[in-house]
Amino acid sequence: MVEVEVDVGAGLPAFQIVGLPDTAVQEARERVRSAIKNSGFSFPGQKVTVNLAPAFLKKTGSDFDLPIAVGVLLATGQLKLASSFSLSELFLVGELSLSGEVKPVNGILPIAHFLSLQKRGAALILSRENAAEGALVEGVKVFGFRHLAEISDFLAGKIIGQPLVVDRERFFTPPSSGEDLSEVKGQRRAKRALEIAAAGGHHVLFIGPPGSGKTMLARRIPSLLPLLSLDEAIEVTKIHSVAGLLTSDRPLLTERPFRAPHHTISDVALIGGGQWPRPGEISLAHHGVLFLDEVLEFRRNVLESLREPLEMGKITVSRAQAVITYPARFILVLACNPCPCGYFGDSQRVCTCSPRQIAQYRSKLSGPLLDRIDLQVEVPRLEVSEVATERKEESSSEVRKRVERVRNIQRERFAGERILLNGEMKTAHLKKFCLLTRDAKKVLENSVEKLALSMRAYHHILKVARTIADLEEAKNIEVHHVAEAIQYRSLDRRWE
Repeated sequence: MVEVEVDVGAGLPAFQIVGLPDTAVQEARERVRSAIKNSGFSFPGQKVTVNLAPAFLKKTGSDFDLPIAVGVLLATGQLKLASSFSLSELFLVGELSLSGEVKPVNGILPIAHFLSLQKRGAALILSRENAAEGALVEGVKVFGFRHLAEISDFLAGKIIGQPLVVDRERFFTPPSSGEDLSEVKGQRRAKRALEIAAAGGHHVLFIGPPGSGKTMLARRIPSLLPLLSLDEAIEVTKIHSVAGLLTSDRPLLTERPFRAPHHTISDVALIGGGQWPRPGEISLAHHGVLFLDEVLEFRRNVLESLREPLEMGKITVSRAQAVITYPARFILVLACNPCPCGYFGDSQRVCTCSPRQIAQYRSKLSGPLLDRIDLQVEVPRLEVSEVATERKEESSSEVRKRVERVRNIQRERFAGERILLNGEMKTAHLKKFCLLTRDAKKVLENSVEKLALSMRAYHHILKVARTIADLEEAKNIEVHHVAEAIQYRSLDRRWE
């Protein structure tokens, strides 16, 4: 929370802002000066000092224009605060144009949420374009205005304003992407993997020749996921608000985010950071899907940066200016060709790559990263007869019903455990919730030994088997649950 203090005193005319402001804040002097003049007020011909407290905190952006302007008007006596308002309960945020118009800024939802926790019942005054976003939070009275003159009249009691009320439920509508699983012909094993991934929050790798449907499958996973809960929606919206990706007509995001960055992306853009840290693609995909198409075209250092957030569900960005932790709990979907030409192991096309080229191509996806992928699925070429068939495929809505049922089972199971899905389980959860029959345990141990899998792969098999058992509403993990989960680790021995 930043307090804006304004002092107008004797001395040569000057306008100074102190309190560790950056360039954008320093430039507020000219914006505020012109906005005050063009709103029917006069700017004082005295020394004006503005202090942004606490002084040790770096101030950035244009958010402080509005409180500085109102502070100057109060300090010069041009604005008399109505008795119904108290300065300690008054919070202003917004950029000013030279004409005095109040412009929207980023990050209003986190600001409103912070005020609801720290100053419940406070009045938040901002741009009308930002008002709906701020009003999503209960416990804060949000007032939106278009011009500095309107705000002055409101604070002086000359006009009466009512806090904006937003019906949050109207934003919760069924997914509208239009991409349905029924449009994908064949590929039953890949579809089954998608259902398991959506139900348990597991990561997926699709590998197959060009045109086999890898991208088409990946782009339909959002249609299998349930709508965000209200708490999840607010959490996702806060991240997009900070990144400046919200639109005025939809201040609350209720659909699971789907992010598909290009393979030329940098590690900073993927995980977040920069000189002034901001969320990256993994945080923008929070509670949703991050899809990396042609994953082996990404730089290796970019892919390796995913290892920590895949384990922890968050990313801590440390820079000279700040240390910030962003949430990053998402379903990772990867797709790639088996070799540079794309036809290694294809039934109809001959691969033209040398063993060295294939090994070099695959080396970008390291063993530790591959270990963290729960479902590794080969997507073979489809026969013409499968593509041309008129057989009706299962729709996304049918699969989503099963996914929602399984997620409800997990919600009850993990009540009080600070996790939501099987894919998020830690070692302690595995011991508590992944109970295997004696035969299932024996099959799992033998398979791990024969395939030379790591202990991390062992744990991921348990997580997938738990989800498969949940799809059948089975209490314990049986042999066939383990057997199916092991099938999705087949690339571990073939990849090297």
